[in-house]
Parts: sequence; C-alpha cells; structure tokens
Amino acid sequence: MWRKGKIEVENRTIHYWIKSFDSGSPYGIDEGRISKLMLKRDGQIIANFDRGWDIEPIDANAQAALEALMKKYN
Repeated sequence: MWRKGKIEVENRTIHYWIKSFDSGSPYGIDEGRISKLMLKRDGQIIANFDRGWDIEPIDANAQAALEALMKKYN
C-alpha cells in the first residue's frame, strides 16, 4: 500500500511517500514493513530507501522524520 503525506519536524515540512507490506519483510527497513520511502524537504530528496538505502537521512531533521514514520508504519 502506498501512503503519502507530510510531517512537521522542528517547524520544517517534510513530504513523504511510503510503500509498505502487510507484514515485516527482509526487504523492508530493518526487516520491517516499509519497502520504499522517499523524504523531501524544499524539493530536495533528504532520504530514499528502495529495498536498500539509496540516500540515507542527510541530517538530524531527516532522521527525526524517519523515526516518526517508522514508528507509525514499520
């Protein structure tokens, strides 16, 4: 299932797109349900996962957004 939305981290808006499985998978982040994830801030990709990290979170802001989304969807 695809999900998209936005999350506020330290007064910065981060847009996200997530594809997740119904249950954990070896292809998911930390073998969880998220198989694809993209985070964008101000039009810049700040993290991208597609069955592996293409771009790891580039800063603490991106890492905080990832952690919040993993709690919710992974």
